[in-house]
Parts: sequence; C-alpha cells; structure tokens
Amino acid sequence: MILISACLCGCNCKYNGKNNLNEKCLKILKEKRGIPVCPEQLGGLKTPRVPSEIKEEKVINKDLEDVTKNFVNGAKEALKLAKLVDCKIAILKDGSPSCGSDYIYDGSFTGKKIKGKGITANLLEENGIKVISENELDVNFV
Repeated sequence: MILISACLCGCNCKYNGKNNLNEKCLKILKEKRGIPVCPEQLGGLKTPRVPSEIKEEKVINKDLEDVTKNFVNGAKEALKLAKLVDCKIAILKDGSPSCGSDYIYDGSFTGKKIKGKGITANLLEENGIKVISENELDVNFV
C-alpha cells in the first residue's frame, strides 16, 4: 500500500481549499493501491487555512501563529495510518511544510524554496518509509 498526499488525489484539502490533482496518484488510488492522507487536517487544522512555512524548526503561519503542534500531531497520525496498512512508500506533495520531500519554503512567505523536508516526510523516513514527491513518479512506477 502507498500513502499519498490527499491533495494529489484531488481532495480539496490544501491551505487555500483547492487541490494538486496528479493523474498518476489518482490512478494508484483508483486501483486501490493507495491511501490518501492530509497530515494538516489530521493535525486539527481547518481547510481553508492560513498558509504555513517552516522557520527555525518551527511551523509558523502567515499570521505569525506557531502551528508546530498541529503539524507534529498530523505527522504522527499519518505515520499511524501508514503502519496500519503496511505502507512502504509515500508519495507526498513537495514544497509543503508537512509533505515536502525535496524542498520546502524558507519561512519568509516570499515563495523562496530551499532544500528540506516537511514534518510528515521527515517522520515517515525516520520510520523506514520511503518518501518520494509527485515529481519523481514515472510511467514505470504506476
């Protein structure tokens, strides 16, 4: 089973209430090989919500509120789900403060990307689950 960022499956769970539909991820879901998850919702954040970025090991939203606890709790719940269905791999939305696997935004809310991992991506990897971004999917994978 593959854990997939719910926004990549067409779920409107992004901070702005929209999604990041990826046809390859949707195909995996429809073939019943994937389970969608939104760590930010699992952590108690509403949709839509104020955008957040990681800054100095904390997750801060654009209103300067510390939402680290929500992101950590959501990551733990995502890990719990991954373990329940024996996921070995996760396809997560790059850039997200939860799911970023290659890059995240730098915390300045200016759109600047930096090398880094989101809270959930990091926790999954620490627990032996391979994390890739939607950009790493190729035709052989699906």
